[in-house]
Amino acid sequence: MERTFETHEIREQRELDGLWDFWTKESRADLQKVMVPSVWETYPGYERYRGDGHYETTFEGKGDYRLVFKGVSHTGDVFVDGEKVGTHYNAFTPWDVVICGLKAGVHRLRVDVCNAFNEESSLHIPNDYYTYGGINRPVILEKISRAFIRYIHINTVKENNRWKAAAKIAIENTGGSFDAVLTAGIKNEQMVSKKINIKEGLSVVETELFCENPIEYTSLNPVLYQVSARLYSDGAVLDDLIDRFGYREISIRGNKVFLNDEEIRIRGVNRHEDHALFGCAIPPQAMQYDLLLVKDMNGNAIRTCHYPNDERFLDLCDEQGIFVWEEGHARGLNEEQMAHKNFRSQSNNCIREMIENHYNHPCIFTWGILNECASFSKFGREIYKEQFELIKSLDDTRPTTFASCHFETDICLDLPDIVSMNIYPLWYFDELPETHLKRVYEWIQTTGGAGKPVIISEIGAGAVPGYHAPGAPKWSEERQKMILSEQLEAVLEHPDITGVFIWQFADGRVGDENFYARPRCMNNKGIVDEYRRPKASYEVVRNIYAKW
Repeated sequence: MERTFETHEIREQRELDGLWDFWTKESRADLQKVMVPSVWETYPGYERYRGDGHYETTFEGKGDYRLVFKGVSHTGDVFVDGEKVGTHYNAFTPWDVVICGLKAGVHRLRVDVCNAFNEESSLHIPNDYYTYGGINRPVILEKISRAFIRYIHINTVKENNRWKAAAKIAIENTGGSFDAVLTAGIKNEQMVSKKINIKEGLSVVETELFCENPIEYTSLNPVLYQVSARLYSDGAVLDDLIDRFGYREISIRGNKVFLNDEEIRIRGVNRHEDHALFGCAIPPQAMQYDLLLVKDMNGNAIRTCHYPNDERFLDLCDEQGIFVWEEGHARGLNEEQMAHKNFRSQSNNCIREMIENHYNHPCIFTWGILNECASFSKFGREIYKEQFELIKSLDDTRPTTFASCHFETDICLDLPDIVSMNIYPLWYFDELPETHLKRVYEWIQTTGGAGKPVIISEIGAGAVPGYHAPGAPKWSEERQKMILSEQLEAVLEHPDITGVFIWQFADGRVGDENFYARPRCMNNKGIVDEYRRPKASYEVVRNIYAKW
């Protein structure tokens, strides 16, 4: 399943999910059949494998095609009939390869994947989450004409109590320029038609769309509208694209964040794309089960730590009114790591791909970047400033933020629209949550973050599942329950805090490099374990969130 709704009526499209050949040895001596999407850490014998893997399948066709990869972890080289046609770095953003002039017949598609750490990789490095290997999200084969619609971006604005929707429609042309007609509209509403000349390369057409008395998107009534565009040449339809959006605005008024006229009060969790059975290749059924648990805990928000998430997960959040903080890919980097020769290009490319592909999701209320990186230094500030400027150039309709752990040393709090802090009182240091939170908030008011909304982006404590002991020692479920109770009460009772994201929803795998601080080679701060079995703290969170 590519999305939770149909994205085309005209463009021929088929998913290449299913059984592929997989091997790691040049001789193919270890060849086996595996399902795609998946990661090789879920294959017997490859649970700890780091290196190169090869995936191969076949497809039949003739003409021009577009191969869309929703996620390959973490580098992918694509070959069609033995010829290299594309490459990509980063596990967490969609990308595509256009292939023109295929001869009629059966064609072999091979994807060479690597999850090894090397000197070319600035983002996929040993970290406090696991870098899996494989084709971790769907693969789609599309039959295209000489020009196709790459994306539709919709901006909704309310003026004089009336909603307006403006569209930017990107068309990619693989051949020479030609005259065409572009139509666009919201389902069951008036269509707009424009005569255009399409140059070779990428063109963007802007237009206003009409909808009579649209229903606003809210967290309790998340109404979605379909927008469709079609491209015609000489009276024949060449291509189409369907996407979804909601009529809503995210705004900041003083130190509060609003969805239309609804003040946003975050009761959230941080969630890694990590599952004991599936690694980071989580199927939609398991995604929805996660959301059912979040809602059962009376949560209303997800932070996609620390990278863009699967589009299908965002679709599910759209449909259920879940607030989402989506984040570019970078976590805990020091100055030296941020000065890596490829850091700027790899990190900025991730931001561009994230925003281009996820622009229309009404669930996303903020874009985040650079979790716990060097925001205390002059060079770090330069990087933060550059990335916030990039985000605003791509999308100026949403506020920005980043999660900082640099209490009293951060020099970047003037740059985002929302100030977010990671704090762990009673876990990493013995200070009462209410006292520490008061000190943090008062310090923020002495910085460039004064007067801005404040979110506690991480808070929590660890518990090894099933470990119970008298006296509630650290790593016991009893200690986690006690700490979370005090932490959440302090944050949610603070009148000027917009909300909180618990670290974290579920226990997640980490690399062996962190074994000394992570029992089981897991980050054990989950409210549920890696199989989604609730810990004792689950009911505490459920009861406290119910009051807010």
